[in-house]
Amino acid sequence: MAGSSAEQAADYRSILSISDEAARVQALDQHLSTRSYIQGYSLSQADVDVFRQLSAPPADSRLFHVARWFRHIEALLGGSQGRGEPCRLQASKGRRVQPQWSPPAGTEPCRLRLYNSLTRNKDVFIPQDGKKVTWYCCGPTVYDASHMGHARSYISFDILRRVLRDYFQFDVFYCMNITDIDDKIIRRARQNYLFEQYREQKPPAAQLLKDVHDALKPFSVKLSETTDPDKRQMLERIQNSVKLATEPLEQAVHCNPSGEEVDSLVQHGVVLLSEIGHRNTGGTPMWRTGRCCRIPHSSEWPTPGQSTCCPGQISVRGRSRQPQQSGLWFRHCPVNSLDSRKQGVLLEEAKDLLADWLDSIGGSAVTDNSIFSKLPKFWEEEFHKDMEALNVLPPDVLTRVSEYVPEIVNFVQKIVDNGYGYASNGSVYFDTAKFAASEKHSYGKLVPEAVGDQKALQEGEGDLSISADRLSEKRSPNDFALWKASKPGEPSWPCPWGKGRPGWHIECSAMAGTLLGASMDIHGGGFDLRFPHHDNELAQSETSAAYFENDCWVRYFLHTGHLTIAGCKMSKSLKNFITIKDALKKHSARQLRLAFLMHSWKDTLDYSSNTMESALQYEKFMNEFFLNVKDILRAPVDITGQFEKWEAEEVELNKNFYDKKTAVHEALCDNIDTRTVMEEMRALVSQCNLYMAARKAERRRPNRALLENIAMYLTHMLKIFGAIEEESPLGFPVGGPGTNLTHGTLESTVMPYLQVLSEFREGVRKIAREKKVLEVLQLSDTLRDDILPELGVRFEDHEGLPTVVKLVDRDTLLKEKEEKKRAAKLAKMKTPPSEMFLSEINKYSKFDENGLPTHDTEGKELSKGQAKKLKKLFEAQEKLHKEYLQMLQNGSLQ
Repeated sequence: MAGSSAEQAADYRSILSISDEAARVQALDQHLSTRSYIQGYSLSQADVDVFRQLSAPPADSRLFHVARWFRHIEALLGGSQGRGEPCRLQASKGRRVQPQWSPPAGTEPCRLRLYNSLTRNKDVFIPQDGKKVTWYCCGPTVYDASHMGHARSYISFDILRRVLRDYFQFDVFYCMNITDIDDKIIRRARQNYLFEQYREQKPPAAQLLKDVHDALKPFSVKLSETTDPDKRQMLERIQNSVKLATEPLEQAVHCNPSGEEVDSLVQHGVVLLSEIGHRNTGGTPMWRTGRCCRIPHSSEWPTPGQSTCCPGQISVRGRSRQPQQSGLWFRHCPVNSLDSRKQGVLLEEAKDLLADWLDSIGGSAVTDNSIFSKLPKFWEEEFHKDMEALNVLPPDVLTRVSEYVPEIVNFVQKIVDNGYGYASNGSVYFDTAKFAASEKHSYGKLVPEAVGDQKALQEGEGDLSISADRLSEKRSPNDFALWKASKPGEPSWPCPWGKGRPGWHIECSAMAGTLLGASMDIHGGGFDLRFPHHDNELAQSETSAAYFENDCWVRYFLHTGHLTIAGCKMSKSLKNFITIKDALKKHSARQLRLAFLMHSWKDTLDYSSNTMESALQYEKFMNEFFLNVKDILRAPVDITGQFEKWEAEEVELNKNFYDKKTAVHEALCDNIDTRTVMEEMRALVSQCNLYMAARKAERRRPNRALLENIAMYLTHMLKIFGAIEEESPLGFPVGGPGTNLTHGTLESTVMPYLQVLSEFREGVRKIAREKKVLEVLQLSDTLRDDILPELGVRFEDHEGLPTVVKLVDRDTLLKEKEEKKRAAKLAKMKTPPSEMFLSEINKYSKFDENGLPTHDTEGKELSKGQAKKLKKLFEAQEKLHKEYLQMLQNGSLQ
């Protein structure tokens, strides 16, 4: 046969492209005259395709080759073929041909979909440049300690980033910013600076009281104007604390001593109360209120020590000394030294109030830019420490607003040049009305229903930028600041409109645009950033009329859900403000991450004791499985013994394993649904536990290769999620981050010795049982229950099976030990005293109506001494049982 199949297909395509049917058949006949299609002819798919275009052989006898070719193929296909019918090749009588291969139907591959705030739907994720993913995440405004609200966003985004990178194999370029120029930072930096200066001046007591009273006046006005109940509650608490702290010092000042003497008293920790009396000639005390007769000279003061309040003497936090004028009585109350505890309770309680007041009268004099950089630099460092402690991956690139001011100025200038920004009194604003009026543009893409929300808009502008004069500079209340003219007491940078500083929304547009270009794949942030922050970012960045030449600056907008504390909004006023450092004191980074994994990243997460208990139980459940598999893998076996025959149980477990892997993949494709993934993994472990338990009951060894595959898969998934933070070949690492030995080295080093100890102990126990040496058995139990847990080692004894050896976190084992003790005590308390002896039929044969034994097993009546001893035990149990019933009634049993 001449020509390859590819060449034939090309020839046929050129023939079929002829529109005139007669000309097409003529060309086919001419083509077939150059080929052999009778002897040794192999039918190709190209022949079949052309054959289907003909309903019958041509009637024109001149088209000889087409007619013979048609009948020959018809014979090979087994009769006439309707158009579009499947090809059925049959072997000819004289020669067999290879049957046609049909590919499997297969299933449609699952595609990753992400919940996109731009559409409020789960959209198929398609990066703009192959497997490369560009991602910009809004970082923190660093003016205070990072809290669990920050953890909610950054742990969630860390999980998403790891899944995209390590599971779906995308090449993720992750950029995050640090906001280090902001109204909150400016105000807090000024206040901290002014308050520290004030404290270093050590104002006299009278001056301090006057300043506190002056500060309380505007504070009271602010309180009366506050409508938010949480903020109002917080302000009221501050006001009450300050008033309580001023009373002792006020009473001392009312005694009208010299300022120098009162200051010395304050510095020594003494505050005189209003009740001060002296004795009359008859020795009877006579009290007067609101004034004092005399304050002793400093030479009369006692040395500091333990505080007392006794007639006829004065004391200063300690040893008393008789005053030189014996007719005076002093009642006093010690306060903490101003030097030892931030220079006094009053100064500390009034810190926020005084700082705000000092800022209002002297904030405009603060002009050094370094004052405004010191605060964010400190809190940024603390933020990075917190992220590292949470095992959150650092960004590929970090941007700070203070480092991108030139780029921000250029960005603002371009918007002004395009007619969508306007200057006013040295500030520059974005013209939202003009932008929205354009046919190509839409303002408020994320939350259109929030456009015009003045409360949200003013929060976005910042506390220092919503004064009446600033608001009057705008053409519309909906316009927002691109560049803010700096007032006295604010940092500033030169620009075409005068000295000023960047607005909040512009920073992300400029920095992300500089690094990621005209369009990014993913932009992420907290749910509360959607409007106005992210909507304003989109407006100032998109379309040629604003800056970039497109209408798709962000392809996918991801927003993490809110975080609540035990069902309530996290707030300092509610005293449920939890910093990341505080949270890590109670739970490990892994436990916090597991809690987040067990919830959807885009929904509200409630950080509560129940949430964390679920995470702790999940961690324990998975860890026990890993420890059991490790024990099975440690059992000695030769190379061929590693591969065992699979029976029905292994086949079924393996099927379940692959079903669960499919379910996990589908869940990750469905908006990275880690909650479902965690449940599927839990279900897989439960199936493994049932399999191992069945094998154990039959005294048969589980299939180690199958269990190892499952354990390795689960370990791999937990590593992807960041829940296993160290190099661990299988399961959770022992000891956690920061241990001197890696998990593999630790286990491989100590386990051989523990195995030898276990085998030796088992041999000793066997001899002790045979010889009935109870003391040795008790020592063996003490080693297992008391000594080894202190070292982070658990021995599990099983009848007829080798002891299982597990390396477990020491604190976990000690907690388990305490829980067992508590459970045993509760079990004992639960037993009614009337039933406590009834089960001891090997000791007693008769009992009275209260359940007390009266006769031994031989039927002899118990002696008075025995009965008295049993009565005491009965009464002790009666007391315990009453305590149990009370606990049950109070609901204190957990």
